[in-house]
Amino acid sequence: MKPEQLAAALADLDAQGLRRRRRVLDGPQGVRVTVDGQALLSFSSNDYLGLANHPEIAVAAQLAAARYGVGAGAAHLLTGHHRLHHDLEAELAAFVGLPAALLFSTGYMASLGVIPALLDRHGEVFEDKLNHASLVDGALLSRARLTRYPHGDLAWLGRRLAESPAPVKLIASDTVFSMDGDLAPLADLLALAEKYDAWLYLDDAHGFGVLGEEGRGALNHVNPSPLTPHPSLIYLATLGKAAGVAGAFVAGSADLVEWLVNRARTYVFTTAQPPLLAAALSASLKLIAGEPWRRQRLADLIARLKAGVAGLPWSLMPSDSPIQPLLVGDNQATLDLADGLRRRGILIPAIRPPTVPAGQARLRISLSAAHSPDDVECLLAALHELAHD
Repeated sequence: MKPEQLAAALADLDAQGLRRRRRVLDGPQGVRVTVDGQALLSFSSNDYLGLANHPEIAVAAQLAAARYGVGAGAAHLLTGHHRLHHDLEAELAAFVGLPAALLFSTGYMASLGVIPALLDRHGEVFEDKLNHASLVDGALLSRARLTRYPHGDLAWLGRRLAESPAPVKLIASDTVFSMDGDLAPLADLLALAEKYDAWLYLDDAHGFGVLGEEGRGALNHVNPSPLTPHPSLIYLATLGKAAGVAGAFVAGSADLVEWLVNRARTYVFTTAQPPLLAAALSASLKLIAGEPWRRQRLADLIARLKAGVAGLPWSLMPSDSPIQPLLVGDNQATLDLADGLRRRGILIPAIRPPTVPAGQARLRISLSAAHSPDDVECLLAALHELAHD
């Protein structure tokens, strides 16, 4: 696109109800926020456990900053790999029950590094059509053949795996799908990966901290007994959602992690995260494991929301996660509903194509353990009022 075409292209986004604009947050992240100068009750954050502004995590970061400074100063393979990073990787691996873990700056950077480190143009990547963009982009960057299978259709996936002549295969899937909130069939994916000698790359961005015993993630949720690690399993979790801080980690076999240290370009060629974030995340892990009431609160709020939407013209999509999508359909109607809620002091994002398929625009309601039952009742009252306007 040429520079002179940008204004017309932006106007076209406006006409389709697809233009996105940033909002400015003043103050800490939480369920009550000030955005663009307006005080709002927020259902728009991935801070599922309410830890983003937790004082114990903030103190851990402050103490580490005072002792170790702010910047890492270098890439991990130079002098940027701090003792705090090293210890946190061991904690994370133990937390999810896998042999080793490796920190990345973001989950997006992890996927852009991991998949091309394992496959080249001779390989084939199989991805659920509702996967996060980072998994798709990681596959494209690898130059491997990319095959997208219908959402959750493992019979279709199995046939394509059986037909594939690729010497290296990789199945990639979200565990909890970020816009639908449903859980992938993880046990069946593991079985397919084993049957067809494929890597299995699971992105647990929205399951880590929320699912499983003590929040140990989606794999633990599916099988609470100690995991027997499969050498082809690659587990990714992000640390800026339920963990409340920033970053991501990949866990798997010791050989996998050592290979990524040497060949994942988004790890090798970037400055390490500030050590203070590793200290904050270590404090966060203790809270995730030690405060089960946060996950129980989430379960209670999800049940309250589901019961309260009865009679609305819009329905919740099937999800038992904190992601509760309210399906509206039309782009402009979704924007109008979001605007109506905002006028009533409630912030929920309107999700439209290309993030979701055409005709499936929705409000993405995100619940947090920091919400109260009264907060959910406030949202339900506003929705019922707007439904009868």
